[in-house]
Amino acid sequence: MERRSLIKMMGAATAAAGTSLIAGKASAAEKVTIALIPGLTADGFYVTMHKGAEAAAKALGVDLIYQGAAEWNVSLQVPILDAVIAKKPAAILIAPNDKQQLIQPLKKANDTGIAVVCVDTFIGNGVFQTGSGDADFPISYVASDNVLGGRMAARALAKAIGEKGKVYVSNTIPNISTTDQREEGFKLEIKNYPNIEVLETQFNGDDANKAAAQFQAVLGRVPDLAGVFGANLFSAAGAANGAKQAGVAGKVKMAGFDAPESIVAQLKDGTFELTIAQHPAEIGYFGLVAAYAHVTGNPVPTAIGTGFTVMTAANIDDPNVSRYLYKSE
Repeated sequence: MERRSLIKMMGAATAAAGTSLIAGKASAAEKVTIALIPGLTADGFYVTMHKGAEAAAKALGVDLIYQGAAEWNVSLQVPILDAVIAKKPAAILIAPNDKQQLIQPLKKANDTGIAVVCVDTFIGNGVFQTGSGDADFPISYVASDNVLGGRMAARALAKAIGEKGKVYVSNTIPNISTTDQREEGFKLEIKNYPNIEVLETQFNGDDANKAAAQFQAVLGRVPDLAGVFGANLFSAAGAANGAKQAGVAGKVKMAGFDAPESIVAQLKDGTFELTIAQHPAEIGYFGLVAAYAHVTGNPVPTAIGTGFTVMTAANIDDPNVSRYLYKSE
């Protein structure tokens, strides 16, 4: 779905939140409890998403449960999901750690009458409420358009390297919906630049140290490496650290994805050419609004899109840009 139509749909959801949700809340017999399970807790992206969900919960009078693992790991997320299901919230917002392995655990929640909203990442193909397939039961998917984000990164990196040279994608773990889509968008867009060669993707298991080592290994094989796209926070930061250690920071251009507060210094010193900042507070806010709308009998869009902000050294001091930095606490 195009970003424009997603944003239009998000606007419709916001309007619903301001009108029909008031009636839904007034008719609710009991206070609604909604849970948020992040992809991991030790990440500014999800800290910021939690803040957005908290703001919506406060506005709507919802009890919010927040519970997650300290690392991105399916074997840790599933027991947390089971524990949350046992608390019987009306709805669960979740960033699934794997688009296939979380289908059945989440179906367990759905089968007990708990509404499921995917935030940031999704299960199956991310297209819900179609009446087909085993993963279409979530009521909505609230996230950035990650294919578009990958395309934006590709265009910016291509410009930074003069539209020629060798680049690679530093990615985390295969089968994660968001990072798969960012890589997809990046590679689709790079096809528009015939003088750029995309090398084999390096998967780092969400380990920044491994991403740094992989950068140095690629550089050893490809001394004329021109650029890297880091498909998530750890991939981008790790590759950037590898460039520093190899003494090529600023020479090998870096396009990152996500915007922790630490990115400011790295943009200013030339470590990164740019980073694509998502709007996780909006994801948390609209995810909770969508869940509340559903459990109080109101219609909900099956997809709600949030935007991006491209951050560079030239604009990072602009308050309208820096406001989208992810909060560490």
